Amino acid sequence: MRTTRLAPSPTGALHLGNARTFLVNWLLARQRGWKIILRIEDLDGPRIKRGADRLAIEDLTWLGLDWDEGPIYQSPRMDRYRAALDALLTARAAYPCICTRKEVDAAASAPHAEDGAAVYPGTCRDRFDSLAAARAAAGGREPAIRVDTRGQTIDFTDTFSGPHHFDVEHQLGDFVIAKGDGTPAYQLAVVVDDADMGVTDIVRGDDLIDSTPRQILLYRALGLADRIPAYTHLPLVIGPDGRRLAKRHGDTRLASYRDAGVPAGRVLALLASWCGIDFASGGAATAADLVARFDLSRLPRAPIVFDPAGDATAAGLQSPG
Repeated sequence: MRTTRLAPSPTGALHLGNARTFLVNWLLARQRGWKIILRIEDLDGPRIKRGADRLAIEDLTWLGLDWDEGPIYQSPRMDRYRAALDALLTARAAYPCICTRKEVDAAASAPHAEDGAAVYPGTCRDRFDSLAAARAAAGGREPAIRVDTRGQTIDFTDTFSGPHHFDVEHQLGDFVIAKGDGTPAYQLAVVVDDADMGVTDIVRGDDLIDSTPRQILLYRALGLADRIPAYTHLPLVIGPDGRRLAKRHGDTRLASYRDAGVPAGRVLALLASWCGIDFASGGAATAADLVARFDLSRLPRAPIVFDPAGDATAAGLQSPG
């Protein structure tokens, strides 16, 4: 059975941009008969907000988005991530790295990726025979673990945005899959989770499109090439300044609309308009009503600009009733 996942991270409240992505994911799943798993990606310890997981579940329920399994939390699955790390280290597909962020940024051979992160120059490749040797060289400090991307190129075809080619070594570099404290990085955790949970279809914002070659590389390195899912990356919702929707654009949290008494149907009408579904100004919708009306081919291919002052449907969120 084809399977997808709604995977909020409890590092903050869901906003309209998150909601639009989750809605598209849910609509595709309900149209096509996919199983939906709700997964709470709660590994980013310092950034986790207490109660944000519960709030995300309440927000999704308020919108009328349901799921077939979960919620499943990542934090109890540490043994699975450690097993994957051990397998990659044993296969020499990954290696310990003792470089500090400052050292990576200062390296003359480290250009910067599109997201502003320095591309790791490979300083610790082939440097240590073991984790113990790396730890000793760092004066007892635990090393991070990086994937060796030498010579790796990845091609994939996104179901929405089409074909993509990445020279992983030069565009993205040897990326971290475990931090010095042993916490698995996002790229490794989601590959292990998606493979274990039988996820076949991933729908997410196109700010994560360069995560795809990293994850495909990990699927292959872990002997899971037959489980690589189909990817659908959606244009983001941005503010009038052209930047990703955030606090600087005002309070767009779903919880704030709920608390103000704005009906979920009004929020869904706005989200539907961002999905290429026509709604009259001031109209309301239910998630179930949208299933038959949604057509992925009509989804706008440019980023959606959220501007309450210039959008009648968006302006309707400002008053309850």
